[in-house]
Amino acid sequence: MQSYYNMNQTTLSIALDYVPEENHPARYIDTLVESLKIDYHYQFGRPREYDLAAMLKLVLLAYTYGIFSSRRIEQFARENKPAGWFIAGQVPSYRTICRFRISEELAQLTTESLNNLTVFLKEQGLVDDVSFIDGTKILADANKYSFVWRKNTVRFDKMNRDQLVTMLGELHEAKVIGEVPAGSELTPESLDAIIGVIEDKLVTLDEEVQATKKVSPNPAKRQRRTLKSQKRKLDERCQKMREHQQQQAIYGNRNSYSKTDHGATFMRVKEDPMQNGQLKPAYNLQIATSNQFITGFDLFQNPTDTRTFPTFLAHLKSQQALGKIVVADAGYGSESNYRYCEDELDEHTFLVPYGTMLKENSRKWRSDDRKVMNWDYHEKDDYFIDPHEVRFNFNRYSERTDKYGFTRQFKEYVAEKYDENHQLIPAALTPKGNLRRISVNEAWEYFKAKERKLLSAPETGSIYAQRKIDVEPIFGKMKASLHFNRFSVRGLDKVKNEAGIVVIALNILKLTAVGRLRRQKEHIKNTKLRGIRVIRRDALMPLLLYSGSEDRPCSF
Repeated sequence: MQSYYNMNQTTLSIALDYVPEENHPARYIDTLVESLKIDYHYQFGRPREYDLAAMLKLVLLAYTYGIFSSRRIEQFARENKPAGWFIAGQVPSYRTICRFRISEELAQLTTESLNNLTVFLKEQGLVDDVSFIDGTKILADANKYSFVWRKNTVRFDKMNRDQLVTMLGELHEAKVIGEVPAGSELTPESLDAIIGVIEDKLVTLDEEVQATKKVSPNPAKRQRRTLKSQKRKLDERCQKMREHQQQQAIYGNRNSYSKTDHGATFMRVKEDPMQNGQLKPAYNLQIATSNQFITGFDLFQNPTDTRTFPTFLAHLKSQQALGKIVVADAGYGSESNYRYCEDELDEHTFLVPYGTMLKENSRKWRSDDRKVMNWDYHEKDDYFIDPHEVRFNFNRYSERTDKYGFTRQFKEYVAEKYDENHQLIPAALTPKGNLRRISVNEAWEYFKAKERKLLSAPETGSIYAQRKIDVEPIFGKMKASLHFNRFSVRGLDKVKNEAGIVVIALNILKLTAVGRLRRQKEHIKNTKLRGIRVIRRDALMPLLLYSGSEDRPCSF
């Protein structure tokens, strides 16, 4: 800076065109958004006051900087030069930014942007035909103490209906209404009809009271007072029944939701400062990556990854983002998922271990006599022999259906009670004296053997070994670097739009890092071709330390 500095002197303002430097995230964002060829036609209603392309560029750039608030994005647009380059100096208000983030057009824009970016990455050879799948929980914009539980709703609804039955019985004894048949289903509509009968009875009592004003004590007044009290209580119970039905509709297939954000489900998240395992309102974000680029994502209200797997795979296939090889951790390994993959996606290879795969290789597991897999099996006659020489013969087939509607097939084996000499075998009985029985799920054993074979092979095993260094760093970049731990909008559709913005921003940052690395390699290569010796700074560190100061390097 010059020695003479005066901010109040008269100057001549000269407008200069600004262009971001090479390999800046703004350049990638500009190329990506321009490839969408956004063409918005005004038809009805109030015309849009902002350009969709400019707003999308601004929001994407703000998210790459870790700025998620609408007010801070407005400040960012006013003070940041690349952001000003996007909006051509026209700073939108925070209300405009907020309306854009929850608009219906944003969902289509983020989907098309991610698809175009994935196509570009494939053309550049930056992604391969392997999809690594994993999920994480992200907090919702909701109060953590605003929970509503399905079990409580069911319990309160039962109590409310029991009290309604009692009240209707009292009204029947008072000959106000007719008898309600036992076991009949009470609905708000039927209660409204009963309340209408009570109101008609109250009108009759009002006329009777007017006709007998001078009678004291007046039995009509007493009956009217009692009937009014019963009607008020019946109105309250009917309103409670409507609330419970509304809550059941909000639950869907979930067990909880938040009063502040009905789309959020209470689940355990890693952000647990109190270390007490408290459930918090959150969403389950599932992503598919390849070479640390996100090729697909979806948002779920289920806290467990197992139930999201088939739906997410179908979504990836519809978006043409599912690789030939799919890799996921043991949280996705279940019989229902394996069966879905084999029936619906047989052209893909799935490297998904099951939960006990590592334990089955341990010495403790293999030496456990209680594990059926350690018993001797004779396939010809279909029987097992346990380590106590007890024979288990096939008895029957059985089925079990879980609460999600998935049916498993089992083969039941029963121990032989007597030996060849017709002597009782003590080891064939349980401690209570019943015959020992075991159930074997042949389909589950088949899928387990298939995954063990795939993951034991050197080629596929090396691919699975890349899972931790491919998909896990994405979540670290999202939460630790960008500090995106909580959504800023409410509602499943709006939250999914914001998740799309975050996913594209992470891809832009990764693309920028790859471009920077390539430029450094090209610079080193060109320098070597010119015959200039390149000395790395880490190679000079011992000499700098020996000289005592980095500012005064030693001569050599």
